[in-house]
Amino acid sequence: MEEKAKFSVLFSVYYKENPEFFDKALESVFHQTVQADEWVIVKDGPIPEGLQAVIDKYKTMSGVCLKEVPLPENRGLGLALAAGVPECSYELIARMDSDDIAVPERFALQLAEFEKDPSLDLCGGQIKEFETTPEEIVGERHVPLTQEEIEKYQKTRSAFNHVTVMFKKSKVLEAGNYKDCPLMEDDMLWVDMLLRGAVCKNVGETLCFVRTDRNMITRRGGMKYYKKYKSARKKILETGFISKREYRKTNFIQFLVCLMPAWLRKFVFFKMLHKKRKAK
Repeated sequence: MEEKAKFSVLFSVYYKENPEFFDKALESVFHQTVQADEWVIVKDGPIPEGLQAVIDKYKTMSGVCLKEVPLPENRGLGLALAAGVPECSYELIARMDSDDIAVPERFALQLAEFEKDPSLDLCGGQIKEFETTPEEIVGERHVPLTQEEIEKYQKTRSAFNHVTVMFKKSKVLEAGNYKDCPLMEDDMLWVDMLLRGAVCKNVGETLCFVRTDRNMITRRGGMKYYKKYKSARKKILETGFISKREYRKTNFIQFLVCLMPAWLRKFVFFKMLHKKRKAK
């Protein structure tokens, strides 16, 4: 029997995180059917004692090799992850958010895909969204499965659920690593990787339960949010991955969404974009 590929799991945590949610996220990694060989946690600026206590708890657990990467100040998600990627010891890196919950088979499913196709560079999956417990799902986000579908989808929206991805460190670094691109740190990386010929796929299975709240919908409105969105899309336009027509079209749609009252934006988000699939 072949030995499994070794891999790292990469987190970023900052001072506003909820220690209870962070603990649940780490617990879901600890209870994977296939254990990560290394946990890399970037501390994006100084963190409070409650968050540090969670890290210290898992550092003492048997089988956990945990590396802390402290940053002197808060840099934002993109630059925090950019600092974390080079610190990962292994070629395969699984991304994990600090308040989400991975399904127990997540890493096993993704490792199987990389074993099946050695040319694979990036593999993600589906998510289900919850507000209080993973048993009470409020939405789902389904992303395309194949390379052709991914390349087409990525021109308008993110073709990956960032919290689910596993990727090759070498391909991420070849693409220039994560960059400072607020709202679209992940999109920018996927675009850079696709432009450099990255082989990609998503699996059809749910890999993570993602924590959400109604306040998030409120935050995704207004001109301040729209200006940040437009700035990020402009950076993607400058890569040549999208056309000016695609840039203008997505900006116009986002402008309308930002002007909507919160109740209507919530309807669009949960009933149209992230609607639950009916059980067969």
